[in-house]
Amino acid sequence: MSTPPQQPAQPADRPPQPGPPAQPPSVPPQPTAYPYPSPQSAPPVPQAPPPGPFQQQAMPAGPQPGNPYAQPPQYGPPPFPPPAAGGGAAGRAVLWAVVGAVVASAAWAAGVFLIGATANAADLRGYAAPADLCSRADYGSFKDEYTASDTTPTHSSLKDAALDESYCSASLKKSGSSYAGAYLSLQVDLHKKTDPAPEFTATWKNYERTHAGYDVGAVEDIGDEAYLVTQDTTSGTSAGSRYATLAVREGWVTYTMSYSAYLSSYDPDKDPPKIDEISDWLKTDTRNTLDRLKD
Repeated sequence: MSTPPQQPAQPADRPPQPGPPAQPPSVPPQPTAYPYPSPQSAPPVPQAPPPGPFQQQAMPAGPQPGNPYAQPPQYGPPPFPPPAAGGGAAGRAVLWAVVGAVVASAAWAAGVFLIGATANAADLRGYAAPADLCSRADYGSFKDEYTASDTTPTHSSLKDAALDESYCSASLKKSGSSYAGAYLSLQVDLHKKTDPAPEFTATWKNYERTHAGYDVGAVEDIGDEAYLVTQDTTSGTSAGSRYATLAVREGWVTYTMSYSAYLSSYDPDKDPPKIDEISDWLKTDTRNTLDRLKD
């Protein structure tokens, strides 16, 4: 009987060869309540491929819908940008530039406000409108002609946020006459809200254009501007009227002094003063009155 061939014996001094490692038994995956493979693991973050030479880099995506831990977008003006790393001086320079611009804007607004307030301030030149203008005014130039002074002149005054006004009216009588031969009226106005210059000039400089038969002439050396308006209808007779008004503006203050005389055949005064005389009296008394009306 033949015997199978024997394997050659291993040398006694050769160590045994290791076999393949044993495989652990496979365990099926257990169900879990977390949306990710394990509670401790973070959700996988998709990696965008690196941009190519002709591909723009994608902007980071906003909050993913359904993620309760995502922050909602913020609205409103962005805060000041923080200074760049290693550039503290540059960051402070930007901050100071912004602060300087705000301060400059505030200073400019304040300057405009103050300049506007100063430009609109009333230019009253120290004048006041007294309660009784008749006691403060001067009409002494007429007293040589009209010696019987009016003992009860009429006066009124007004005080308002926009206008201060004083008015006086006096009758003039010659000696021995029981009737007034002429009248004086005086008025001072302090315009506290608006500059009266344009309307004053338009009214008095153009007076003869709107009132037929009157003569108008500019008067120098009284106020900022002054006009003398006159009319004489007597024509050398004992009937008619003589009228003269001197209107003056100084700053926002206006002043008028007017004379009027009415003659008739029944009037005992047959020789009233001439227009030239009346004009000179008005100029003299107006200058004196304006001096008296200053505080």
